[in-house]
Amino acid sequence: MDRLLFGDNQFFGVNHMSEEKARAQAMRFQDIKAVIDVLDTAMDEGVNAFMCTTHDRIAQVCDHMRADAARYGNFAFMPCMPYAHKYANAVTDDGILGALKRFTPDEGFLNAALRGGVSLARKDIEGITTLLIDAEMKMFAGLKTPVIFLQNVVLDLLLGLGFKEAFRIFADHVKSRYNAEPGFITMNLPRLLDVLDELGIENPIVCSNINKIGFRMSGGFEAYAAALKERRFRAIAMSVFASGAIPPQEAIEWICRQPNVASIVFGASSRANIKNTKELVDRYWPSAHPLELTPAPAGELGQ
Repeated sequence: MDRLLFGDNQFFGVNHMSEEKARAQAMRFQDIKAVIDVLDTAMDEGVNAFMCTTHDRIAQVCDHMRADAARYGNFAFMPCMPYAHKYANAVTDDGILGALKRFTPDEGFLNAALRGGVSLARKDIEGITTLLIDAEMKMFAGLKTPVIFLQNVVLDLLLGLGFKEAFRIFADHVKSRYNAEPGFITMNLPRLLDVLDELGIENPIVCSNINKIGFRMSGGFEAYAAALKERRFRAIAMSVFASGAIPPQEAIEWICRQPNVASIVFGASSRANIKNTKELVDRYWPSAHPLELTPAPAGELGQ
């Protein structure tokens, strides 16, 4: 994986600290050209991996990049699925059969429908799960997808319900059908690692909130400290800026010095912010050395 991954929250009006900023971003990126312009800027600054949801509008980005292989041939998508609102909206707009036709894989509507129907009849969770994965992956056909993620909304629900086998089904299908590595996004890193160990999923790629002040780090800061120091997995750190609560230089310097962090995912909408983040990572990561993961006292922020 690249050290720096570009996220898509800003394109869909997601901001954990400011609803006003989220609304402004949603308005700005209603035009897909605005999204593509920002991705082009990220590429120009040396960020070539896009960790994105399977939102309908991402399909337009895929179409644009598929049509210009010379420009985007080395650009990597890292899909995060499922995007539940998409299915609900499709059923409302097109009905159940129309929604099935829209999302079923290229192997054919009848094949996929029968596969799903047999799975439902037999209560075959594996068949249903793999069909949904294939439906989500349809938009990325012909594009590089080296890592495919299970989104935290569904993952953490399954984790809470104790349906552990779903993670094994997801991992196996991603590897066998797409020759990709499975990734897992969670809001409770320590608990998920226990389950993945139990399932025998070795050295997994796990994305979770990791930042200097413990912002949205469910499970407790100290549990994350122990996991990063003692567990074998590849961590992707998100929310490293704690939605703006930590100054960029301070946030990047700190995260680059933590043990076992393989990548950072960040969102930005301006060339200045993208460029600044890339430069900070390039500055601090080469000389990084592991420090004990300890929260900074509140008075140290911004110093």
